[in-house]
Amino acid sequence: MPSFPRFAPAAFSLPIRALTRLAAVALALALAACATTPHEPPPGQFVERSVVVDGTSHRYQVFVPSRQAGGKHPATVLFLHGSGERGTDNQRQVDVGLGPFVREHAKTFPAIVVFPQSPEGTSWNGTQARVALAALDASLDEFRGDDDRVVLTGMSRGGYGVFELAILEPRRFAALVPVCGGITQPPALKEHLQVESVALAPDPFLAAAQKLQKLPVWAFHGGKDDVVTPDQTRHIVEALRGLGGNVRYTEFAGLGHNSWDAAYATPELWTWAFAQRR
Repeated sequence: MPSFPRFAPAAFSLPIRALTRLAAVALALALAACATTPHEPPPGQFVERSVVVDGTSHRYQVFVPSRQAGGKHPATVLFLHGSGERGTDNQRQVDVGLGPFVREHAKTFPAIVVFPQSPEGTSWNGTQARVALAALDASLDEFRGDDDRVVLTGMSRGGYGVFELAILEPRRFAALVPVCGGITQPPALKEHLQVESVALAPDPFLAAAQKLQKLPVWAFHGGKDDVVTPDQTRHIVEALRGLGGNVRYTEFAGLGHNSWDAAYATPELWTWAFAQRR
């Protein structure tokens, strides 16, 4: 039978030392590529959490900013939704108001945002106020938020809630941003809506202002709002100014009840809000 020549293995292999050198070169090239190729920073993300108050578990959502956007101890925003977002699905409260704005700017929004949800038929007082504050405290602890830079904001019924919670815990917040909120019952609204803590005062607006005069406030309202009429915000702003309060007011002349999209898209708002300290 014909015989085939045998090839020595050395003819097809490299010495171990040469292979080691090649591996080192390949690794160096890979590291150089990593060092010179920019990587897209991960955006912030929404996470679900729950807190137990009075033996009942209450779910809420938290936006956690990227480390690059928020830093080691980011500012924190507590957002109170309106009547239409009430429920127990733990979703509606991030679909209207501040949630869509934060989602759109998830790569750069620099703050933790806490989104509690109140059940149907409730307002931001009593148990729901305590739930919101408990969710805030849990989020500050877990995500290492800055206790001295906590901004309280809300829209419509949540705008009333801003005043309610701030009167309840005035030393907890660095700034207030009520959007289309108010103090007393809107005449055109059939549902009960008022700031309960000052409802029995001879002048509820003045009573609220006396408790909040040391807090920076930037209020927003639509000039054509026929649900919560703009006189609600005008009156509390006037009362705060009369006491020498640090208050700004933006009224969108052509807008109705939905003034929240325009309010939260105001670039100067967030620069101002995150510059405030408790």
